[in-house]
Amino acid sequence: MIKKMNRIALLLVLILYFISFYSLYANMNNQWLIAPPAYVLLVFSILVLALAILGFQDRSNNFAKLRSWISVIFSSVLIFLLLVVASFTAMFSGSKVLLTTTHSPDQHYTLKFYKTDAGAMGTFGVVGELVGPLWFRKVVYSERKADQVHLQWSNNHTVVINEHQLNLSLGEIWIPQ
Repeated sequence: MIKKMNRIALLLVLILYFISFYSLYANMNNQWLIAPPAYVLLVFSILVLALAILGFQDRSNNFAKLRSWISVIFSSVLIFLLLVVASFTAMFSGSKVLLTTTHSPDQHYTLKFYKTDAGAMGTFGVVGELVGPLWFRKVVYSERKADQVHLQWSNNHTVVINEHQLNLSLGEIWIPQ
């Protein structure tokens, strides 16, 4: 069982790195965000660290010891990085208040609109997110210096938001530069 913990810890820490880097990529390139929030990844990283420490009991060969050290170091670094990300997100994200939730006429698409306010570090505005299964989401609409959302569904996949038309089936988004 100890040998398995050692291997599982290394595999899980590599998976957590992959998920974390994909989350960073998705946020930077406005892709579907399929990774759970940073605090969930942080909890899993702490559990992996515990598994990696337990893996030190496997003294069958030098590779097992090396694998344990790699797991401990990688999970510790990931915990530190996720703590930094969670701290910056908590301090600098501003407020986000749900304005409205709307569904397409065929109930296939769900859009949630939030009023954002960055306080002294930015401006206020409106953000629209397309909701997917589980915690998956994608920002499809963003407008600065707006505090209301006027929307109307043209058909099952086309919505007009504050006079901007988006075809969700084509993956259209409206985010001014």
